Amino acid sequence: MRLRRSVLFGLAFLLIALIGVLYLHTRPAPILTVMTWPGAYGRAQASAQMRPYGAEKDVDVRPAVWDGELAEIRAMVKTKAYKADVVDFELPAAVQACREGLLEKIDAAILPAGADGVPAARDFVAGAIGPCWVGSMVYSQVMVFSPGIKRTPQTLADFFDTRKFHGRRALSRANAKFNLEMALLADHVAPGEIYRTLETPEGLDRAFAKLLALRPIWAHDSKDALNWVKNGQAVMATALNGDVQAQKDFSPGVIWDHQLYEMDVFAIPAGNPNKEQALDFIVFATGSSALANVANWVGFGPARRSAIALVTNNPELGTHMRPLLPTAPENFRHAFAVDDGWWLTHGPAIASRWREFVSR
Repeated sequence: MRLRRSVLFGLAFLLIALIGVLYLHTRPAPILTVMTWPGAYGRAQASAQMRPYGAEKDVDVRPAVWDGELAEIRAMVKTKAYKADVVDFELPAAVQACREGLLEKIDAAILPAGADGVPAARDFVAGAIGPCWVGSMVYSQVMVFSPGIKRTPQTLADFFDTRKFHGRRALSRANAKFNLEMALLADHVAPGEIYRTLETPEGLDRAFAKLLALRPIWAHDSKDALNWVKNGQAVMATALNGDVQAQKDFSPGVIWDHQLYEMDVFAIPAGNPNKEQALDFIVFATGSSALANVANWVGFGPARRSAIALVTNNPELGTHMRPLLPTAPENFRHAFAVDDGWWLTHGPAIASRWREFVSR
């Protein structure tokens, strides 16, 4: 009788184990929805972050697209109808969403060290780790010059030196941000003093005066500024590095000196019941290897310094990507981190003066 019980117990145990194995192999994979941007950037993330994470963690990662409007995030949080578990934000929108309580807090302690062993707090570039976000890819405003220019400008000082480098400059009129910081940097204000200087009437006057002395062409935006150089009506311009790289029949020279950078970041809508899975994805997607793989597809800089050494060539074009990246050390030496929190607070008071200034 005792032997019979032992056999039955063993068979029952094996049956339970078999059922467990079958369940693990046949159960639907958990679903994670990552909302990001259409186009090449979203495709790069799908190739470098979403699909590899899904394969490694046995998760059904589903991409969704959005247009960056916070109204969609507000609606999710209010109704608890979450269209996404993780959202790729441009940093200004993430700062605003965090201030409004629309995003989950993220403990930076969950982020692992970089591929070279450097702790995350020192591996990520300034501004990449916030109370509600983790940085992914960096983009920046750079200066460009016509390939036909006689002398090769190399610095921000050269951009403002109209005696040594003759010809018009084209700047984007779309926003005071970037322009005012650049003006004060060119006027020898220390990087750590830029925003304190802009908070004073004298400092603001100083920035506007520096721009006025340049007598620029006021382009509608970054792409329009590039067109002025392409058409030969300006010899230099400021432009977003992504717009520069998107040029198909025009290759201006690039000045990385004192680039002004922002970034895309990952965040989680507040109250999302899939928070733990979302955090796990963010840890994976902002690892050195994953960020390097995104940079292999598109010319944005990994927000982790340790990722740069892992960047290789574009899988389709064979282009060596490192020279195109804002965060490559040779390009990032004098990079300036734009303070989007400052602009959210102070930008509205400057906006009317800016509109009047560029309309003269």
